[in-house]
Amino acid sequence: MLVFAKIKSVQQKIKSLKKGTSIGFVPTMGALHEGHLSLIKQAKKENDIVVVSIFVNPTQFNKQEDLINYPKTIDVDLSLLKSVFCDIVFTPTAQEIYRNNITSKSFNFDGLEHQMEGKFRDGHFDGVGTIVKRLFEIVTPHKAYFGEKDFQQLQIIKKMVVKNQIPVKIIGCEIFREKDGLAMSSRNSRLTKEHRKVAPLIYKILQKVKTEFGTKNALDILDLVENEFKNQPLLELEYFEIANEDTLQPIKNIEPKQKYRAFIAVFAGKIRLIDNISL
Repeated sequence: MLVFAKIKSVQQKIKSLKKGTSIGFVPTMGALHEGHLSLIKQAKKENDIVVVSIFVNPTQFNKQEDLINYPKTIDVDLSLLKSVFCDIVFTPTAQEIYRNNITSKSFNFDGLEHQMEGKFRDGHFDGVGTIVKRLFEIVTPHKAYFGEKDFQQLQIIKKMVVKNQIPVKIIGCEIFREKDGLAMSSRNSRLTKEHRKVAPLIYKILQKVKTEFGTKNALDILDLVENEFKNQPLLELEYFEIANEDTLQPIKNIEPKQKYRAFIAVFAGKIRLIDNISL
């Protein structure tokens, strides 16, 4: 496994690969867990070479406090990557990526950015678009792998690739969960024991929503979700929405041949957790 911190070095290595070598890419912010490793394993199956980036991107954090507190576990991460036979790891600094201008570019994602997360995290998706586009330019992968836990982000990256004519295929991978159903996230390590104990309720509620979808209207399901959280004081619901998978527009009426998904964001103390489920 080769580790590069400089853009020029990683580009030279990728350029040296023989023609016809397929490159799979998994961008991460480190603090790796089994969910990340599942993406890498899938990339390994489908490509000759797998590149993983570890970069905590400052432009997608709305609060400086979240950026400072984001878990950084580079030694453990490198050990995990070696265990799944990752080929190349790219670990740039913010200075290396942004030079002296740590700011986001502005993107138009055809309205996808204004739904759900976009309502609560101003400018977040401009930060995501900026770094993912930059990493694609550096790594030039054939395929890139993203988890469906950040489903809105996945749809936005697909949109960015089309609008900017970037020659990469975006692969969405299933949410990887703990045995109790909690969606794996680097933030889970920051949960208190009490919050970790009740956090699986989020997925249980989503499963209940899936059962009720189609038999109750959207408002009744929203009431059901809100009542569930009223009974659990350790968790605070930020938003719950049922939306069209492609447009991310909130549901009005169920239409045939359309795919729908339920999205949720919850605070467990100071830690913000998101999840979703296909309906």
